[in-house]
Amino acid sequence: MRRKGPERGEPAWHALRRWAWQSVLRWLVVPTTLALVTVTLASCGGGSANTITLYNGQHPQLTDALVAAFEKQTGIRVQIRTDDGIVLADEILQEGSSSPADVYFTENSPELMMLTEHHLLAKLPASIVNQIPRRYDSPTDDWVGVALRVSALAYDPSLVPRSALPRHLLDLAQPQWKGKVAIAPTDSDFVPLVGAVIATYGKQTALQWLRGLKANAALYQDDESVVAAVNRGQVAIGIINQYYWYRLRLEVGAGAMHSKLYFFPNRDVGAIENISGAAVLSSSRRKADAERFVAFLVSAEAQRILASGDDYEYPARPGIAPNPALPPLSQVNPAMIDVVRLGNDRPAAAALQEAGLT
Repeated sequence: MRRKGPERGEPAWHALRRWAWQSVLRWLVVPTTLALVTVTLASCGGGSANTITLYNGQHPQLTDALVAAFEKQTGIRVQIRTDDGIVLADEILQEGSSSPADVYFTENSPELMMLTEHHLLAKLPASIVNQIPRRYDSPTDDWVGVALRVSALAYDPSLVPRSALPRHLLDLAQPQWKGKVAIAPTDSDFVPLVGAVIATYGKQTALQWLRGLKANAALYQDDESVVAAVNRGQVAIGIINQYYWYRLRLEVGAGAMHSKLYFFPNRDVGAIENISGAAVLSSSRRKADAERFVAFLVSAEAQRILASGDDYEYPARPGIAPNPALPPLSQVNPAMIDVVRLGNDRPAAAALQEAGLT
């Protein structure tokens, strides 16, 4: 299961994916006229003075564990609305200053950068942002990094040996990979990878790569479906974020894992490091309590919860060892792209649409 609640493969999840992608396209088509519609969410608003509302785009199991620890420590209640991070960011854009949310917690920095551009996030105090290395934080201090993941390939060694795997993400557009690749282009985690290719090589190269992928790849609804297809031998390799492979292994057991995980070497863009972050909304009427929650997310206690669970993300706070199943980040040697260069997903959404993948 991922972050939304339905079991992997349920029809509701696929419908949610389509909804999430419609939100991406709304950002693309109407980039300057959002935050004009006031939306009232009775289920989220109207809480007591000792309650904050969290819009959660992270995995629900992880967030539930973090919220439980925070509530026990502080006595502050947290009402959680969980959905795809893109969907929630789009809701915040529409709600504007009337949003019932106090805190936004999501998996990828482009959603946060979009909200920054629309001045919907509050500046965080130095006591919070200084807990995390600056490369994982907002350049304007209105959001802070919480967790990290790395893009990778799942591969079936019976179909392609490790020695034959590509050393560069762009190689997957070459004809020799036709029929051997799986991708989920409408997965919200695929969009930042496209943004990383654009930031590194430019739009035209990214378009050429995407068109090559369209010719070569089998298309799936989400990254869970990609890694499952690779694991059952349906396709040789698939582009995913690394934690999906570990979560599948936890679900089916090590003995049922017929696939392996491969990180592109030498900081190739195919091994991009993605930042999950949290922010306080500028419209929050409970900013002090909302700041306490964000401060907790980057605390040593919360980062140890993140590292000890079954989420398989890397803690953003220095000095906290990740889940021992994960290779050290220093060994993975991921590509790191500045969050400003990575941007807000709009160029990536445009490229995916132009390439015919949406």
